[in-house]
Amino acid sequence: MAIEKCINEFGVGDVIFEEGSTGRELFVVLDGQVEIAKIAGTSKTVIVTLGKGEFFGEMAVIDGSSRSATAIAAAPNTKVMRINHARFVYLVSQQPAFALMIMDALSKRLRVSNERTYRAAT
Repeated sequence: MAIEKCINEFGVGDVIFEEGSTGRELFVVLDGQVEIAKIAGTSKTVIVTLGKGEFFGEMAVIDGSSRSATAIAAAPNTKVMRINHARFVYLVSQQPAFALMIMDALSKRLRVSNERTYRAAT
């Protein structure tokens, strides 16, 4: 598949994917910003804002579960590259540094989540 077919451009407020939807793709921010948010009715809580070089959607591509949050373009001309499950598995198997980068990011994100949960409980 040509790389151009894996790149999508979004405007501010465009939804890249919704919480609860199925998806077997990881996304890499090539340009712009993406908000990862929890939405309940008219209320939106931004979990994190990601920029160039950062990725999202990794949980669904790893375990096949539904999306745990909504991804929304937060800057004009936000460009993301989609990496499907097959390409993800190939990269992990052929590029140990890629696998380590994913594990490192997941670990850091889990630590932040744990800290927020601890602070909210105390």
